[in-house]
This record gives sequence, structure tokens and C-alpha cells, in this order.
Amino acid sequence: MRPRPSRWRPGNQVELLENGEAFFPAVFAAIDGAEREVLIETFILWEDKVGVALRDALLRATARGVHVEVTVDGFGSGELTPEFTSTLAAAGIRLYVFDPRARILGVRTNWFRRMHRKLVVVDGTLAFVGGINFSADHLADFGPEAKQDYAVSVRGPVVADIHRFMREQIADGHRHAGDAAPQRGRDWLHPWRRARGEPAAPPPPAGTMETQFVVRDNREHRTDIERHYRAAIRTARRDVTIANAYFFPGWRLLNALRKAARRGVQVRLILQGEPDMAIVKTAAGLLYDHLQRAGVRIYEYCERPLHGKVAVVDDAWSTVGSSNLDPLSLSLNLEANLVIRDAGFAAVLRGRLEHLIEHSCREVCSQRLPTPRWWEIVRSAVVFHVLRRFPAWAGLLPAHQPVLAPAEPGTPETQGPGARVTEGGHGGAHADHGVAAAPGASQGAGPPLADRPGVESVTEPADR
Repeated sequence: MRPRPSRWRPGNQVELLENGEAFFPAVFAAIDGAEREVLIETFILWEDKVGVALRDALLRATARGVHVEVTVDGFGSGELTPEFTSTLAAAGIRLYVFDPRARILGVRTNWFRRMHRKLVVVDGTLAFVGGINFSADHLADFGPEAKQDYAVSVRGPVVADIHRFMREQIADGHRHAGDAAPQRGRDWLHPWRRARGEPAAPPPPAGTMETQFVVRDNREHRTDIERHYRAAIRTARRDVTIANAYFFPGWRLLNALRKAARRGVQVRLILQGEPDMAIVKTAAGLLYDHLQRAGVRIYEYCERPLHGKVAVVDDAWSTVGSSNLDPLSLSLNLEANLVIRDAGFAAVLRGRLEHLIEHSCREVCSQRLPTPRWWEIVRSAVVFHVLRRFPAWAGLLPAHQPVLAPAEPGTPETQGPGARVTEGGHGGAHADHGVAAAPGASQGAGPPLADRPGVESVTEPADR
């Protein structure tokens, strides 16, 4: 089942949620109010206080008879313990793993084409879209490594598009697997069978905002999110403000930013000044001179790691979602953004970003940039040529057939404690940032996540 083209939907109400302090209570309250169904997709789910709170909310929902489906990424959420997953399975919650892979000599092999979306839909009437994972590092009390990030809650007709998309992802996996999953005492595929060819009536208008749900995949929507960015930048008249955690975009987006600045548009980039990975700042820094010479203003957020993926253009266009502006998000990973055309929402988002600029950022002054040496000029030329060709090269990387099948008990993982994956996609001895597992949980013990009872595996459709 191929993803359907997205459309602009009028009549929506969108609320900006900044950081976990706003996002988690809103999601948990929505789950506690669910009457029929909860669908969740997330790149990272950890067994910290946030993951445990999510688990408890889902258990309360299933106790009321609510149908619950959760999809996590096999790379980002590979450290869930058997105790955690078994509790979900025992309650009838279906837990899916996107593209799990066996480790080779203890090394992860599923680095590319990750399921990076962060989506929640409750009862087909309320949705959440953004960049916030279910992990405690999105809360300020996590400490200096707590992330600055954004999401939105949305009601209205566009929720039907998000809802349909999430159902189709699971149904597509089962279709390629021949619907061979076990029934486990009940027809747990029934909601998806019923949904095929019978889309639910869209929720009634809830506001006045025009929105579009946009995804990036490796089939027919490879550049949809980037094209929305470029179109908005090309038509900008006064202001372009982008806050993005991992900034290393392709040539065409860079060129659009430079052209906008040269025609008098105020172009501002908010990037990481205290990155969770040093290479992030190094990579973005390669682009500073090229952008600033065209008039682009660059600010580094220095209070803590920036994790946001948001932008606002003039007084009408905004986007919030999971997509970074780097090669992984723009050419490999599966992403989802909400695009909003509304002056009121644009004003709210711009106000929050300007507050960051004023209170938590330092501007990178072009006067401080030294005259580039010959080898730096050569390096920049190589970088730009790589950026121009990376999308084509990315298409040569292996893709996978979609599979959604019961996982069988497997062998213990070889990765030890303290090696969780960060949002940027890197594990290692320093990736945990000090987050403890839930009480009674032991990291690195038990079979791999995809090989545990009650856990399904799903992989991405191949490129076509």
C-alpha cells in the first residue's frame, strides 16, 4: 500500500508544545482520556521515568478496553528489557520494532534508513507531531544535557491523514508478511483489516488553521519535506527563521537560503552551540562562511543541546516535525512534519525562537571568521559537491522489504550498560548521558528487543 499524496486541510487547531514539560503531560492526559485507540510511533523509548510513565498510561488505557499499538525503531530503542516489553504484551499492547538487526561482534548494523518519526494519534481525533522522543532527556531536570525541542498537538481534519498514515504503515507490513502473525487469542489485525478501503470520516473542523501532514520515505516521497522548505524559502519576503539540531542540508536548500538573504530577506539559523555530538558543530561550521557571505545570520544555542526541527517564514508558513536538515533525515530516514499556514501560529513560534535568540544564543559574527586558507577552500568545494550528489548516492544504499512478523526468542545482546543511542544516531560509552534504567530493569540483559515475546518486527519497503 503506497503512501497517499498529502493535501492541505483547512479547519484545524494547532498548539505549540515546547520541551517535555509541555509535551509529556499533554500526551499522557490524552491517553488517559482515550476511549477506543492509541497509536504511537517513536524513534527512542527509554525505560527511564518518562518511558515508565508512558507504559503506565498505556496499561491504564488497555484496562479500559482501548486498543494500543506502539512502533519503536530497532536502532533507537534497542535497549528495552524483557520485563518492560513483557508487561506491555501481557496487557494486549502490540509493540512493533522497525528494522531490527542482529549485531556483529557486538556492533550495531542497522545504522541507515531509520524510522525517525514521532507521532501519536488518540481516537482518530487528536494527534501529536514533533521531534520529542519518550525519554527523560527532554526534561530540564535531566541536567546540562537536557534537550531543547518542540512538538505540536493538532485537532481537525488533518488528523485523519495522520491516523490513516499510521494505520497503513502497520497494514503494509502485514500485507508483505502475508498476514502470518499469530492471533494470540483475538483478531488483533481486525482494526487494520477494517480500515483498508474504509477510511474513517475526518474529524470535524476544530479551528481555522490550514495544515498539511508531510512525510519523507524511500519510495514516492523522498524529497517532500525538503521541497516544502525550499518552496517557503523561495517565496519569503521578510523573514526566514530556522532552528535545527543537525544542519548539513543539500546544495539546493543552501542555495535557496543564500538567494533569500541576497534579495533582502532576514535569514536566521539557530544551530547547536553545545551539541550532543561534537561532529554536529564541526559539520555545520563548514557551511558558516558560505552562508554568511550571502547575508545569512547564524546563532548558536548555548544553554543546552538543541534538538528542535522547526521553521517559520514570514507571517504565514511554519513547520514542526522530526526532520533534521542533514543527509540522514533528507535522504535516508523516515520522517514526518506538520506544515501550518496560519499567521497566529507563526507569531507564536517566531516569538519562542526570538526568545531563544535573545536569551540563550550567541551570534557567530562573520568579522571573526578568518580569511580561508587554500586547503579550506578545497575542503569546502569537496563538501559542496558531496552535498549536491548525496541524495543520488543514498539511493544506492541497501533498502529492505517490509516485514511484520512474530519475533522468536533470541540470544542475549552483547552491548553492555551505558550505551544507549542518542537522537543523532550514535551509541557508545558516552551516549547514555547518565539516564538510569527503570527500577528493577537491567540494561544489556535479555534477548534483543525484536526477539522478545509480544514484539513484532517491521522493515521499510524497498526503493521503487
